[in-house]
Amino acid sequence: MNKFHKNLNLMAFFTALVLCIIILFYRTFFSIAIANIYLNGVIIGTTLFGIILCFIKIFALLPEHRWLNAYGRGNRNAKLPPHLLHSVAVLLRSRTAKLNENGLRGILDMILVRFEDDRESIRYVVNTLVFLGLLGTFLGLILTVGGFAELIGNLNFNDESVLETMQAGLSMPLGGMATAFTSSLLGLGGSLVVGFLALQVQLAQGAIFQTLEDVLAKQTSVSHREIGVLPKMESNLAKIATAVQNIDERFSDIQ
Repeated sequence: MNKFHKNLNLMAFFTALVLCIIILFYRTFFSIAIANIYLNGVIIGTTLFGIILCFIKIFALLPEHRWLNAYGRGNRNAKLPPHLLHSVAVLLRSRTAKLNENGLRGILDMILVRFEDDRESIRYVVNTLVFLGLLGTFLGLILTVGGFAELIGNLNFNDESVLETMQAGLSMPLGGMATAFTSSLLGLGGSLVVGFLALQVQLAQGAIFQTLEDVLAKQTSVSHREIGVLPKMESNLAKIATAVQNIDERFSDIQ
């Protein structure tokens, strides 16, 4: 349980730190956001959605932890967990005998698959942020190249006001460069923030898995037949080696 609370506190601390940095440098952040308000707004919104999703995922683990701790203390009639460990809790509540090795392995594999599926949505948000950052980069480069091409094509060097025309025409290429750099910065920054929170969710799930493994290992019986497999193999190998040695001696006597 300490590991779970450590991950939750670290998520809260990291989110508060990011929020404090944004508040301290709000002017810079605002100027970056309005460079392309539509694309950057989508990136910021996706980042907020990813942060909220990570906190929803880790708070959803609280009932799982409560049930696991109660079951580890011997309370089999504790309230069933709502999602990830529900099927395992039903199986453990209805069983009358100890688990065997195959049953333990099957339960742990099932939990691992459930954890992987539960993290797919967060992983998709992280990949989406990286994609949006790259999309903004290529869009900004297209606007920059197109703006310079249009500017050079419209210049008339025989005109006395060519410098003023060039200065006015630089707004589009510079705007494209701003789009490219700001969207890349926000996309990568957002994927970093959501990725760190997703890592803490994964570690919290890992803490649940380790606790469940320890609890079930204490309730698993190992058959004497499986315990004696290795000594029997060693005995058989010794007998085979002795037989081979006897055959070699007999061939040597014949020769």
